[in-house]
Amino acid sequence: MRDVHVTVATIVARDGRFLFVEETVGSRTVLNQPAGHWESGETLVEAAVRETLEETAWDVEVTALLGTYSYEPADLAHGFLRFAFLAAPQRHRADRKLDPGIVRALWLTPDELRADAPRHRSPMVQRCVDDALAGRSYPLSTVALLHSAP
Repeated sequence: MRDVHVTVATIVARDGRFLFVEETVGSRTVLNQPAGHWESGETLVEAAVRETLEETAWDVEVTALLGTYSYEPADLAHGFLRFAFLAAPQRHRADRKLDPGIVRALWLTPDELRADAPRHRSPMVQRCVDDALAGRSYPLSTVALLHSAP
């Protein structure tokens, strides 16, 4: 059985473009949504907002759950369970330093993303955009935070 890393991602749209990051993974520069690992003590929505700010310098408002996605890359000993959220851009903090490994944040049209498919970090990148364009979304109430009893 493989380990699974729980991750979050935001799909942020503005004026027909989506927010992406160029990031260095190994020796490659790849495209991904703002995404990262869920950390203990935070909700999935809080993690999505935090990761987006850290990787793009954009404050966002999460508006809905887009979906959950699992991916098991053949070259890794672990898989990924991604919770992808739709989010609206609120404010850009141009003076904020981006996370290590992030080359830059950029806005791409769906056609520009599709044309650069060899650089997608995983198949989840295109699938999330396709699902967003298809109008998929679920209320945030479908993502519950449960606490253990004292």
